[in-house]
Amino acid sequence: MADSSTVYRVIFLNKNEVFEVYARQVFQSDLFGFLEVEEFVFGERSQVLIDPSEDKLKQEFAGVKRSYIPYNAIVRIDEVEREGVPKVSEWKSDGNVAHFPGRPVPVPPGS
Repeated sequence: MADSSTVYRVIFLNKNEVFEVYARQVFQSDLFGFLEVEEFVFGERSQVLIDPSEDKLKQEFAGVKRSYIPYNAIVRIDEVEREGVPKVSEWKSDGNVAHFPGRPVPVPPGS
């Protein structure tokens, strides 16, 4: 386990958006194929200026103790010196590079 001052930037895909969040705990989950992210960090900025992207993330993760993110949705994880501004941006696939398709989920027999 890392010390409490360690901060990770986790970038992952969710629907057609790219989420960039900051957290103090990131580790392999007991749930197969998932990464656990705990202790989300949101900067305490002035209440006069509100970044809509950061505000959307605060609302999305309000009351969330732990989040399970599928491995195939993870784009990148960085250990950073200090937290930055969490953000949500649109995922555009205009280029020659596409998201690698995930393995299909097997259907249990008799379903």
